[in-house]
Amino acid sequence: MSIEVPFLNLQAINAQYQVELEEAAQRVIQSGWYLCGRELESFEHNFAKYCQTKHCIGVANGLDALTLTLQAWLEMGKLNAGDEVLVPANTYIASILAISKNGLVPVLVEPNPNTFNIDVQKMQAHLTDKTKAIMAVHLYGQLSEMEAICAFANSHQLLVIEDAAQSHGATINGKKAGSFGDASGFSFYPGKNLGALGDAGAITTDDDELASTLVALRNYGSHKKYENVYQGVNSRLDEIQAAFLNVKLTHLEQEIAKRREIAQRYLEMIDNAHVELPKVEMAEAHVWHLFVVKSNNRDALQTHLMEQGVQCLIHYPIPPHKQQAYPELSELSLPISEQLHETVLSLPIDPTMTDEQVKHVVKAVNSFSG
Repeated sequence: MSIEVPFLNLQAINAQYQVELEEAAQRVIQSGWYLCGRELESFEHNFAKYCQTKHCIGVANGLDALTLTLQAWLEMGKLNAGDEVLVPANTYIASILAISKNGLVPVLVEPNPNTFNIDVQKMQAHLTDKTKAIMAVHLYGQLSEMEAICAFANSHQLLVIEDAAQSHGATINGKKAGSFGDASGFSFYPGKNLGALGDAGAITTDDDELASTLVALRNYGSHKKYENVYQGVNSRLDEIQAAFLNVKLTHLEQEIAKRREIAQRYLEMIDNAHVELPKVEMAEAHVWHLFVVKSNNRDALQTHLMEQGVQCLIHYPIPPHKQQAYPELSELSLPISEQLHETVLSLPIDPTMTDEQVKHVVKAVNSFSG
């Protein structure tokens, strides 16, 4: 009997908590209150505590979390249109969209090819008098070098926003993702380590003024109904998703532990000269949202694995500067990013994977002949 290994079995993941999720949904339905109520307040309190921050502001999705934070800084006078934001060149397009949507300029910095995160040593060369912020993206679940990034930012009076969409629960010296920068944007897209059952996002910060501004911006720019201070948007984390997230937050640490266990087995058991394994600088700094290998024969590797019943995905096939949406970036020379986008492949890493499935993935990878 052939073994099938799905990339991520969301049905199985959520089935573990079905009773709790159904109780949460029933509670919201019976409450008659579906936006900006007790469930949201409870989740914001719980997630802020989890991230070791003073504030959490729930929004509709991860992109809005980033976009609204930058807009808030514009409203507060901390940024101005045309200011530059340093951002890793190999990030998902959402990071870039949040910057450009605010009339700010994304400045793409090559990543460290070992960690996939922004190369701190390369940031200095991109500094200009227009540089005002750094967006540190914790790609695939591994924290960026936040202590070095924050020190660099402090020395040049730059704001730091963490794109923590893939890194819920990752830590450096006991300090959690979402607590390093001036603000952080999280996504709770269903496939994330902490995933809702629909779209959802949040911003964490210790800044009282920023939090207050964001609470208004997510609600049409209004603190008081029909009185609009800002040109805001409708981006509210609804009650039922907040209730679901409250359930799943209580199980997040055990899911992270399972992901780390699977990742460690991959690191110890996969042995193939044609496949380069990911580098881990600190175990606690990685929560393994994705397990990303590199291969110079990536497409052949993917085909081989799919034929073996192992579903694997490419995150991401086209770098931002080669996307049709950004013709102004198309002439940039970013060889490290381009090579990564041509060689990376994500293996299944799912907290509900069986021992048999993990072994099958290892066997399939090891049998690739290049």
